[in-house]
Amino acid sequence: MDWRDAEREYEDETIRETTLGRMFERSAERNANRPAQRYKGGIYDRSLTDSVIRSATPGEFRPLSYAEMRDIVRKLSAGFHDLGVDAGDRVGLFANTRMEWAQCDFALLSAGAAVTTVYTSSSPRQVEYLLDDPDADAVVVENAALLERVLEVEDELDLEFVVSIDELDGYDDRDDIYTLDEVYDRGAETFDLEAYEKRLDAVELDDLASLIYTSGTTGQPKGVQLTHWNFRSNVNAIRKRFARRPDRDDDVPTLDEESLAMSYLPLAHVFERTAGHFVLFASGSCIAYAESPDTLQEDFSAVGPTTATSVPRVYEKIYDGIREQASESGAKRKIFEWATDVGVAYQRADSPGPILRAKQALADKLVFSTVREALGGEIDLLISGGGSLSPELCQLYHAMGLPIFEGYGLTETAPVVSTNPPDATKIGTIGPALSNVDLRVDETVADQEAFDGDPGEVGELLVAGPNVTEGYWNKPGATQGAFTEDDDGERWFRTGDIVHLRPDGYLEFRDRLKQLIVLSTGKNVAPGPIEDAFAASEVVEQAMVVGDGEKFIGALLVPNTAHVREWADEEGIDLPDDPEAMCDDERVREHVQEEVDRVNQQFEKHETIKRFELVPQEFTEENDMLTPTMKKKRRVILERFEDRVDRIYADD
Repeated sequence: MDWRDAEREYEDETIRETTLGRMFERSAERNANRPAQRYKGGIYDRSLTDSVIRSATPGEFRPLSYAEMRDIVRKLSAGFHDLGVDAGDRVGLFANTRMEWAQCDFALLSAGAAVTTVYTSSSPRQVEYLLDDPDADAVVVENAALLERVLEVEDELDLEFVVSIDELDGYDDRDDIYTLDEVYDRGAETFDLEAYEKRLDAVELDDLASLIYTSGTTGQPKGVQLTHWNFRSNVNAIRKRFARRPDRDDDVPTLDEESLAMSYLPLAHVFERTAGHFVLFASGSCIAYAESPDTLQEDFSAVGPTTATSVPRVYEKIYDGIREQASESGAKRKIFEWATDVGVAYQRADSPGPILRAKQALADKLVFSTVREALGGEIDLLISGGGSLSPELCQLYHAMGLPIFEGYGLTETAPVVSTNPPDATKIGTIGPALSNVDLRVDETVADQEAFDGDPGEVGELLVAGPNVTEGYWNKPGATQGAFTEDDDGERWFRTGDIVHLRPDGYLEFRDRLKQLIVLSTGKNVAPGPIEDAFAASEVVEQAMVVGDGEKFIGALLVPNTAHVREWADEEGIDLPDDPEAMCDDERVREHVQEEVDRVNQQFEKHETIKRFELVPQEFTEENDMLTPTMKKKRRVILERFEDRVDRIYADD
């Protein structure tokens, strides 16, 4: 049987038409004695006491079973209900990714509420918008610092109460502020299983489960309405793709009750919410929560996860760290470079011969095994989404025995549209559509000449399926503009993304439609593939392509400062200490030019970078040049470095 047919026909006890609360309950019943969560000690001042969650030794991860997690979820759900949360209410979740986020999510969903998410990087003004626009009835915050951001704008809101996950001090005069422990205690006193079950049964598949606000690079975020069935149907289809199906060989990596995941992306974002939360809990997996993105190597080593979801920028950072550690000396650097070359050649070969197999075995022994050990030594599969992953970087991970399976989705599709199957992966693609998702390509919106030579269809991707949102909260105009209907009256969501739908059904991502650069010559250029070509570069840390309305393509490049200074020391070059002066140093520019020339070889003449400027500041969420999901805020970057862009085109 073809793997697509096997996937479509596969059924198991995880794949059901149930609400998210019922989904968790059934999984907890099946997996009662299995670990559900692992939490790190010594990093939070948790309000849930030792009688509920035992303290973990600082730096160590303690497990919590499904039975224990279910008890917490039930008591919190009853506690929230006692505070007044009822069906249809909207409650904000304003916290970092951690164990209690997941518990509160299921507790509120089980009470019939819809969870509206707030990024922890949000300013008081943004917090006001993200709680006022959905008319939130309450909000759960992480700690006193985030509570203060809410209180700063509380006069503009209509909140009935606020709950803090961590302990609070100094709010005794407020009778509308509680700790999570107090919510749990209320639930423990009032919990009645029959009443709880009735509330669970009262939730319908078409009820609103969440409002997730698009992080957006321009304008106010739009609240995407996602129902229980939007999420649940996506969980079902992802399960079909990654389950341990009978048609699969035993060595094919899967997601199931044996999986141990490391979670660190924002649960406020739909990608982690579905792929790193709903799918895993439905499957009976265990989720360990990293302290922060800055402690990943330490946490991976301590936990030994088998899987993780991440975005391309994090995979780039992890690879940079791997390369830096493996290249502490000139000899080690040469061995690492040789090993990665061998690994990529091995991955690309249809049938590697005995010599290449021997080289791969040696590369694995000398380099790759050490890399895997640094990430806990147990990784089976990694998932990438939320942006375009460089094919070169993806091949490097596969070569190291750390396979990344790239997928594609949007907040509006809950979110997964397509992903590479673990036993039929095609690097450089974002996989074929999930079994319950329909695709079409609108070829009228793309300059077909720009994509000559691509068999298949190129254009804007249109999506239909049970995972697709009904629209945006209180924005009928935006909702109408986001959809189109075909002659049969079927409604299709316009993704705004240019893709190549290949004859084999696999998708290749090109770029955002609105980010296509139109040169004054009339040529269309997709900046994404050019920027991705620098992902594995040790010279260039980040790249942003410019040139809309100009005669040629230019780029703003963030140099890898550590590499550049190490290179300068080896060459006997004395560089200025000032980062901006270093970026203007002609010797540095010549060194970077060699890397630009290498990248240019992969592209057509009109797509090559003719001129570039080095910028002394990395693009980050903290300096407002990346969204919380690590996408470039192009307009902000252009404004920040307007003088550098002017220099690129000064003589044009």
